[in-house]
Amino acid sequence: MSKVAVVFWSQSGNTQSMAEAVAEGAGTEAIEVSSFSAADVANYDAFAFGCPAMGAEELESDEFEPVWDECVPELKGKTVALFGSYGWGDGEWMETWKSEAEDAGIKVVSTVICNDAPDDDALSQLKDLGEELAQ
Repeated sequence: MSKVAVVFWSQSGNTQSMAEAVAEGAGTEAIEVSSFSAADVANYDAFAFGCPAMGAEELESDEFEPVWDECVPELKGKTVALFGSYGWGDGEWMETWKSEAEDAGIKVVSTVICNDAPDDDALSQLKDLGEELAQ
């Protein structure tokens, strides 16, 4: 069984709810991004990173993105899922994030997005994602 890190940043609580569903499926606890660093990557086998769309469909730039950028070199070849919520647009930030991660050599196995708060279907999908990451 893989040890999974579920790392997130949330402003409204929507992405936190998503992170908690992934963590439940993986049998672990969700970790706020402020409590995670590149040095922690070596302690895990698989990862789920969550960040909502901010501004013009981009990652949160003050807390989440600096940690993500620091972790990227350490995540090369690792199993990673990306998730987050959005309140406008069409989810472009996730496509951009996934593409940039793959270009950096990260193996993105799944992405999950939801508009505003996750509904029961999204929460079920996220829990399943956590279970898959933990296998």
